[in-house]
Amino acid sequence: MGKILWRPDNIHKTHMMEFMGRINNLYDLQIQSYEELHHWSIKNIPDFWKEIWNQSDIIHSKTYTSIIDNVQKMPGAKWFPGSRLNFAENLLRFRDDRIAIYAKAENLPLRSITYNELFNQVEALAHSLKSIGVKKGDRVAGFIPNIPEAVIAMLATSAIGAIWSSASPDFGVKGVLDRFKQIKPKIVFTSDGYFYNGKKFDSLEKLNDILKKLPSVEKTIIINQIDNQKRNEFPHNSISYNDFLSTSPDKLYFEQLPFDHPLYIMYSSGTTGLPKSIVHSAGGTLIQQWKEMYLHCNLEKDDCIFYFTTCGWMMWNWLLSALAIGSSIVLFDGAPFYPNGKTLWKLADKIGITIFGTSAKYIDSCKHSNLKPKNFSKLSKLRAILSTGSPLSNDSFKYVYKNIKTDLLLGSISGGTDIISCFALANPILPVEEGELQSRGLGMDVHAFDENGQKVINKKGELVCTSVFPSMPIYFWNDQRNIFAHSFIR
Repeated sequence: MGKILWRPDNIHKTHMMEFMGRINNLYDLQIQSYEELHHWSIKNIPDFWKEIWNQSDIIHSKTYTSIIDNVQKMPGAKWFPGSRLNFAENLLRFRDDRIAIYAKAENLPLRSITYNELFNQVEALAHSLKSIGVKKGDRVAGFIPNIPEAVIAMLATSAIGAIWSSASPDFGVKGVLDRFKQIKPKIVFTSDGYFYNGKKFDSLEKLNDILKKLPSVEKTIIINQIDNQKRNEFPHNSISYNDFLSTSPDKLYFEQLPFDHPLYIMYSSGTTGLPKSIVHSAGGTLIQQWKEMYLHCNLEKDDCIFYFTTCGWMMWNWLLSALAIGSSIVLFDGAPFYPNGKTLWKLADKIGITIFGTSAKYIDSCKHSNLKPKNFSKLSKLRAILSTGSPLSNDSFKYVYKNIKTDLLLGSISGGTDIISCFALANPILPVEEGELQSRGLGMDVHAFDENGQKVINKKGELVCTSVFPSMPIYFWNDQRNIFAHSFIR
């Protein structure tokens, strides 16, 4: 057991404790601790996920006929069969003047978009996509910086039942083609370039090389990000984002789809051949990420959540689900240490970030740079720091509480692209121990196994999740051996 660095106050006001009380009342139980609640969640899988569905108030047009068709089937279990819903509709349930998105890119002013403005722009873009023939099941790709237009394009894509996949513009041509050639996108969203570490990077040459080998692409929509003057170098069948956006759209209709309809295509690292194209479902992504945001992050409508990521990392997809709760999300595109190491911490102060997500590598870099954010930033609203990508060292735990803020939850979390979510998570009702991840996620039957396939505790082993959960991938794209291939076509 590590040294305790932080203890929570007022845990009875957290969503986790409220959920625990809900379970006790509904099932006549006397659960008193998180460990007991976690045990119940993995031993009563259908009941647990039914209550997450009910608690999250998922918008749907048709309810389910059962929770799961076969709790022993892993992989391949069907979740919430019979239900019809739309991922984008759930993320766009709020249409008011609160801020939905803050966005900061290098060399560009801070932008903000309200929930009402976000809905209107998604409505306009969905109309434009449908007008050029994009339909349910088509693939739409983003070779795009972490900017609001990427979020809008993803939401418009999922609103009409198409499938979104994205890569960061710093990927090489081969890296992009190794991914996108597999899924044959009909539409590509991109930008004329991006800024990084004080430099302007032109994306047009790279874009043309990519499109030459992507014959499936019928239209390329280009966002003016760096005010590129090389308009004559825009690829054939391309149009500027602003010109493409409809000025008189039809009322947005959210395509009602099965729970397991494909939403995202993500990619493995490609270290053992071509990156594997992992397909994630709309319903599974929605309900799993809602659970993590609402219960494990204790996320509220008045929270402002940031994750330092690009559109090529699954944490970008994870961050966007905070919109379903009504929180403000923060996008950052650029180098985190440009013009100096104060950049992200100053941004946290300016916007009022309450949950600051980053990588263990970034925290380690701050430590090695002898950066002391508490000396130049108030961070008065910051209540949690989340770290993932690699284990957070004991020294990094100490660094955070000594040099950033003493009164916050430091959550070292762990998951993966293959589940588009987490196995281990932050927990608002548990203390933070030096060098330790706080808890296994609710509904995640996670253990360590030794080389003989036996469960071990306090020993090194392989992480294994032994029971089904909704955000398991539904198949690999184009894998004809997989019996679930093309099952989304109803």
